[in-house]
Amino acid sequence: MQSVLTLHGITKFYGRIQALDNISFEVPAGSVFGLLGPHRSGKTTTLGIVTDVLKPTSGSFELFGKPATSTLRKDIGTLLETPNFYQYLSGERNLAIAAEIKGKGREDIPAALEKVNLTERKASKFSTYSLGMKQRLAIASALLGNPSVLILDEPTNGLDPVGIAEIRELIKRLAEEGKTIIMASHLLDEVEKVCTHVAIMKRGKLITAGRVDEILVNEDLVELSSADLSQLELIATSLPGYTKIKKQNGCIQAFFPAGTANLEIINQFCFNNGVVLNHLLLKKKSLEAKFLELTN
Repeated sequence: MQSVLTLHGITKFYGRIQALDNISFEVPAGSVFGLLGPHRSGKTTTLGIVTDVLKPTSGSFELFGKPATSTLRKDIGTLLETPNFYQYLSGERNLAIAAEIKGKGREDIPAALEKVNLTERKASKFSTYSLGMKQRLAIASALLGNPSVLILDEPTNGLDPVGIAEIRELIKRLAEEGKTIIMASHLLDEVEKVCTHVAIMKRGKLITAGRVDEILVNEDLVELSSADLSQLELIATSLPGYTKIKKQNGCIQAFFPAGTANLEIINQFCFNNGVVLNHLLLKKKSLEAKFLELTN
């Protein structure tokens, strides 16, 4: 699968403060790629460099397999900050101004309004829009010129649950149409629900990157204990189906792929190997716990 964006060792300093530390990852074409991390992890700086708002201190990146140029960037639509539209002009008129500034996309306005579900409110003043509608209009503006790639920085920030759901559905629809979407978010839930790929960042460093279903995988966590913990630890390494074993807080923790841990089989296995358990508990390891583990 071709990459639409490839970063090679991007580093960024603001004076003595290092915002990015040797960041490298690839964004596959057709993916919904999430840049995930807490605030001040470097997500916005990364997007700023890709969109030529900022210059890296060192490192390079490619767009569509070629060194980045202003011509290649024209195939990218961006939403990097709070929408800045004229309050007393209609949504349609605001998009016309945006198209004039870009020098393209005026003919795309009806289709863009339809995609973001604002056709019926196109003549309404921007000041009458809800926050979710304002954000959808900003995405419509990013769609002018029919770019193949969209870059969205925290697209659901500040929205109520209804607005968040609307933006998520819109992102999914655009992805189904073949757009590649790169979005920054500090919300694990958001990335889990809409993204196919993810890069997890913390304090300017890349923690991990890859497919969401491989990195943010749910696991079954089974806690086991017995009077003879050393013997239990010894036989636990032979448990069928486990992915890893840890010793913690006086217990053995055995991890299994989601939905595969069978307490009856585990109990019988231990008994057959001469260990009587005095504690056996199944815990689901949540995505949140996985995210905290990665970023801590």
